[in-house]
Amino acid sequence: MNEKKAAILHSQVGKDSPKDEQDVLVQADEVSKSLAELGYQPEIVPFYLDLEKNIRTLKKLDPLFVFNLVETVEGNGQLIHLAPALLDHLGLPYTGNSQEAIFVTSNKALSKKLLSAAGVASPPWLGDGNPRDAAALGAGRYLLKSVWEHASNWFDDSSLVQVGGAAELGALLEKKNRSGRGRFYAESYIDGREFNLALLTGEFLPAAEIQFIEFPDDKLRIVDFRAKWEEASFEYTHTPRTFDFPAADQPLLAELRNIAGRCWDFFNLRGYARVDFRVDKNNRPWVLEINTNPCLSPDGGFHAAAERNGLSFSKTVERIVNDCLSGKE
Repeated sequence: MNEKKAAILHSQVGKDSPKDEQDVLVQADEVSKSLAELGYQPEIVPFYLDLEKNIRTLKKLDPLFVFNLVETVEGNGQLIHLAPALLDHLGLPYTGNSQEAIFVTSNKALSKKLLSAAGVASPPWLGDGNPRDAAALGAGRYLLKSVWEHASNWFDDSSLVQVGGAAELGALLEKKNRSGRGRFYAESYIDGREFNLALLTGEFLPAAEIQFIEFPDDKLRIVDFRAKWEEASFEYTHTPRTFDFPAADQPLLAELRNIAGRCWDFFNLRGYARVDFRVDKNNRPWVLEINTNPCLSPDGGFHAAAERNGLSFSKTVERIVNDCLSGKE
């Protein structure tokens, strides 16, 4: 084993891949710079669906640890757990969350079932093996969301449907599932505020709120693909992040930390993660999703929260690596 070698494993992306997939290359480059500053010898390694190829590459490198940045395999988020599963098979220590945690949280429908079992509120939903809630879902507004892909993928104003009841919603969901874009579920739209709470090695980073500035009354207040990736769009320029809150919000922020901590413990998380919330008009938080492999780009929300907490990018990387190596036998 090379005690200084560090492999940075990332999703293999092509030149024609969309911007959201290309972003992992930015992350890998920044992590590589930080690891070099910390005295390691970083090697950037793409992860392929060809597992034997991955095995040969990693065995040849024989790194001290692997920094896992794999978000998709050949553009498919459903395969995100393959990277940590292979690393477990090879006995290589890796940063971030376990294959089990990544699998159950990346499957949004499964994670909602588990959140319900843990007594954590997430918006009512229908689909992908959840027939029990069907009768309880009445008329209202629902979002059709991908089971496996990041929430912003294939997610825009057209994702909102207004239905008269569960039967109509089920029919629309069935049609969506025939679109060839994978599996979807329907989730009750929570009209209210949106928050992200990041955790680094179990420590809460400052909570962030995504603001919807000058949104017309008839425009959906969601963080969709345009808000995340299309820099010239209205959605991107009018959804700033803020870490500044009035005293009146402090009880709510404390509740968000409490819920995020329960999610961390319940899913046995490690390394780093982010919990996304909506807070309704009655100030009740609802967990939208738990991201166990959040984006680490310098312009992303996780780094912004870490920086707000006084951590440089390199210091954040160091914390993540030390957490990984602390569990190494």
